[in-house]
Amino acid sequence: MFSTWSISLGVAKPLADPSQLTNAELVALCQQRLRPERELFAELLRRYQGHVDKLLYHLAPDWPDRSDLAQEVWIRVYRNLRRLNEPAKFKGWLGRITTNLFYDELRRRKRYHTALSLDAPLNLEDGTIDWDVPATGPGPVDVLMTQEFYHHLHQAIAELPDVFRTAIVLREIQGLSYEEIAEITGVSLGTVKSRIARARQRLQGDLQPYLDGSS
Repeated sequence: MFSTWSISLGVAKPLADPSQLTNAELVALCQQRLRPERELFAELLRRYQGHVDKLLYHLAPDWPDRSDLAQEVWIRVYRNLRRLNEPAKFKGWLGRITTNLFYDELRRRKRYHTALSLDAPLNLEDGTIDWDVPATGPGPVDVLMTQEFYHHLHQAIAELPDVFRTAIVLREIQGLSYEEIAEITGVSLGTVKSRIARARQRLQGDLQPYLDGSS
């Protein structure tokens, strides 16, 4: 049974169901201990797993080991969550962990040939948490777009050269600034702007026939 307690006006009372907490409250409670309580962390993973999967889906569309990267992201979150000073900024912090991990892997050009089972539990230091990795298809936000357009868009992004795809995803999907992208990718600000501009041009060219209704 969920056993975390909260204090209100000096009176201890059982904490409400984790699913009823706001995002900031959930993150703050996860930070109270050296390692988050399992029920709280499971709820955090449930809420934000789609965000991580969406980023990796766009950043590495042809990587068979995205599930490995996603698990490593959550292990890093589990170990380092207390370092986050502002719980309300968790989503941005999570995105930075995801993109930094991806770019580290991209630099090393490593590929894992044995993919993690989609039914495997998330292994943490004090046990495991079962998780369901969604298919690599569109997430809830993507449902707002037509399936056909999303297919064209994803295909166009996937066909970009690695450096263009990384830059445009970090900018348009992750919402990072040019300066942040330059820091992550290790190139100059001018190079980042050039890559993003060229990526946009290519995407516009690839998608224009569809947008014009001629595809």
